[in-house]
Amino acid sequence: MKVLVYSSRPYDKKFLEAANQGRHEIQFIEARLEEHTAVLAKGFPAVCCFVSDSVNAQVLQELHDGGTKLVVLRATGFNNVDLTTAERLGITVMRVSNYSPYSVAEFAVGMILAMNRKIHRAHQRVREGNFRLDGLLGFDLHGKTVGVVGTGKIGSVFSKIMHGFGCSLLGFDKYQNPECIELGMRYVSLEQLLSDSDIISLHAPLNPETHHMINKDTISLMKEGAILVNTSRGALVDTQALIPYLKECHKCAVCLDVYEEEEHIYYRDLSDQVITDDVISRLITFPNSLVTGHQAFFTQDAMQTIAETTIGNLSDFENGRTNENTLKLEKVMR
Repeated sequence: MKVLVYSSRPYDKKFLEAANQGRHEIQFIEARLEEHTAVLAKGFPAVCCFVSDSVNAQVLQELHDGGTKLVVLRATGFNNVDLTTAERLGITVMRVSNYSPYSVAEFAVGMILAMNRKIHRAHQRVREGNFRLDGLLGFDLHGKTVGVVGTGKIGSVFSKIMHGFGCSLLGFDKYQNPECIELGMRYVSLEQLLSDSDIISLHAPLNPETHHMINKDTISLMKEGAILVNTSRGALVDTQALIPYLKECHKCAVCLDVYEEEEHIYYRDLSDQVITDDVISRLITFPNSLVTGHQAFFTQDAMQTIAETTIGNLSDFENGRTNENTLKLEKVMR
């Protein structure tokens, strides 16, 4: 099958070609899929997209008009895809429903350790010859309360790691995970989780119910000195509400690997440009914030699984087979 891979980087090409083994005709472009680049897929039965691509109604119509029948996502989340329009146009959408949950969970823990013990700041100091400890004071994780918002595969792995540190666990989810309950997790309301937790880590999917679940009102419930971590989807957090929070609460901290307006910023080198997004420009100036560029998933193990699953999805579609990665509107609306 002929497929055009959007938003491709050298590492995408490396892993996809290794998994493909010549089965499909793959072409790679660095351009992001959006309204004015959808025309590039004319004549391609399939396109391969990433979380930074826009697969809205207009894009889907352009893809359909050019003969595209399949959109394969190199990701688990699909909030960037208009599934209603895709179904109406007869375009199949497939994703990577499962890849290493350890990659994201471990990165979230890494962000907590870096922020709490000021590892990133200490590194910069030492590079400048400053070996003083002033301002680098942290706290023991042992005995602290960790709130886990979303206790699916990633949230469960994260909970196990934090349990290993000797932390108490609170959970918030529609569905209680038996594996988390075995760790001693207590499921509570979001309000109680926020008010009782020393660390809050977000592992929930983005949907209308979870959009801006962390906002001005819910932020006000958090403990002074709490660490908020988001390695899931940027729009779980109302980022603008974080600015006054970080200004007023110097003991508080925020770790963000995702950002709700990241599609025009992340996965690009903007080091020689002025970043026009005032919110993230302000956010990265705070000493009590740690921002990374949506890299929590980025391990060799995860990339290999993503590539192999993507190639498998292409092959299944080509041979008229469906699988668990096929997104059906009636299922995701439940």
